[in-house]
Amino acid sequence: MCRTDCFDKNRMHLSRPDDSGDPVLTTREVAELLGVAVSTVQLWIENGALAAWKTPGGHRRVRMSAVSTLLRARVGLKPAGGPGDFPPPSAGALPGHERARLLALQATGLVNSAAEPVFDRLTWLAAEVTGCPIALLTLVTARRLWLKSRVGVVQQEAPRDGAFCSYTIGQDGPLMVVDAQLDARFRDSPLVVGEPHVRFYAGFPLVDSKGHRLGALCVMDHEPRRLRARELRALGELAAIATDEIRRC
Repeated sequence: MCRTDCFDKNRMHLSRPDDSGDPVLTTREVAELLGVAVSTVQLWIENGALAAWKTPGGHRRVRMSAVSTLLRARVGLKPAGGPGDFPPPSAGALPGHERARLLALQATGLVNSAAEPVFDRLTWLAAEVTGCPIALLTLVTARRLWLKSRVGVVQQEAPRDGAFCSYTIGQDGPLMVVDAQLDARFRDSPLVVGEPHVRFYAGFPLVDSKGHRLGALCVMDHEPRRLRARELRALGELAAIATDEIRRC
């Protein structure tokens, strides 16, 4: 299980920057992140379930790592992400919307989590309805793609640079690449020039309840092609189901 309630980018204010990459949150921000009442967060702090401290002004502060620890203790989540997956929100070169997106992704606890049947069924169906040998449900961190579910590939992660899904999360609708070797964005991608030698790609972004595009449900083929209208619609419906599952976690 995971929580998908997260910061609205217009309401996200960290109490202070932290170069360690472990943001400092107010009790209200923690409540918004977890989708609970502020009084619930205060109760967790008082009974020791959530580590916190008081500022000189008497205000409670909580680190993001303490929130993750609480979630793992209560619902068995693994730590979300690895080094460089979620840069500190104070990172100067990172746009505000990307900081908010990464915080939202980190809060789901899905990065580095184990396979789940509900997502595996969706990638299997995506491959079946489109006739593609590869189908993936990806989560896009700052540096890589975590393949939460996969059909047709062995590796569980891929670099973000040159990745199709990195472009998919940059738009509202689907991304379709008929022939990657003829597309300047992808012809030099490791996924195209090396294994699995992708020529065709189609994917829909997975959007959380706050509008953050966390990843994509996509299919790939080794040959150039196009999806027929009904195949594209089916892929879109499966992406919508995946989105609903992520929001429900």
